[in-house]
Amino acid sequence: MFEIRPVKTKFDPNAFLLRVRGRTLDCTPGKPGGTHVMGILNVTPDSFSDGGAYVSVPAAVRRVGEMLDEGASIIDIGGESSRPRGKAYGAGAAAVPAREEIQRVLPVVEAAVDRFPEAILSIDTWKPEVAEAALAAGAHIVNDVTGLRYTTETATVAAGYNAPLVLMHAIGKPGDMPAQGAYADVAREVSASLADSVRRAEEAGVRHIIVDPGFGFGKSHEENLQLLGAAGDILELGRPVMIGVSRKSAIGALLGAPDEPVPIRERLFGSLGATAVGVLRGASVVRAHDVRPTAEFLRGMYAVLYA
Repeated sequence: MFEIRPVKTKFDPNAFLLRVRGRTLDCTPGKPGGTHVMGILNVTPDSFSDGGAYVSVPAAVRRVGEMLDEGASIIDIGGESSRPRGKAYGAGAAAVPAREEIQRVLPVVEAAVDRFPEAILSIDTWKPEVAEAALAAGAHIVNDVTGLRYTTETATVAAGYNAPLVLMHAIGKPGDMPAQGAYADVAREVSASLADSVRRAEEAGVRHIIVDPGFGFGKSHEENLQLLGAAGDILELGRPVMIGVSRKSAIGALLGAPDEPVPIRERLFGSLGATAVGVLRGASVVRAHDVRPTAEFLRGMYAVLYA
């Protein structure tokens, strides 16, 4: 039976209250209004779903406004695709030098801060130089898809701004991510890896941390589904859990077949169904391309649960 798992008393409830430059983002799982949509903004030419759509600053800022209107609590701006290599996506995304990544994201961050000063902006990067530039320009959160496995300097930068840090589990890094790893117990091993990432972030001085099990990164389709169902185990780390299932290949395979997944633009309902399970298991941040349907879906689900 599915149920929303409340935060256990052994956890520090303050760990689920993210301080974002004078504001508080309540990420307590199972609380009406406590699930937040993080809208995806890829300012890249090669992202798997919308690469090239928002590479110009006017187009990117327009999309920020749209996602805020559609119900996004956070806008996640990324200048380096994490598309993995493998059967689903071919050669994968190329690595991007820090200077080029800064050139992509910084004008967008600056313009978004100017146009939407109330918006909470996340920078999707694992490079400390990019994190520093974005936070200095007014971004609020750092989203590290490598979980600090290659450098803890990104955590040091986040700590310097008292910025929340998202730590995601994956194998490899952007530009060199394999499509599948090997696990004896995917939930246990991902939890252990994330616990190590949390420890390193705390040692660097980061106070506010979100953990992401990395749906679609270095796991088989079956392992992705197992991991999503085990989101409650990830919650045992005592930190807000973020999930990102939107349009992923595992959803395409689920709706179609592993050798013939449904097209990317036809994965919305599968993404929403998987999101529901993740939220019911304890996730409180949902990273999504389709912001309005996701936000409305979550509002409807909570309305029924708490009627």
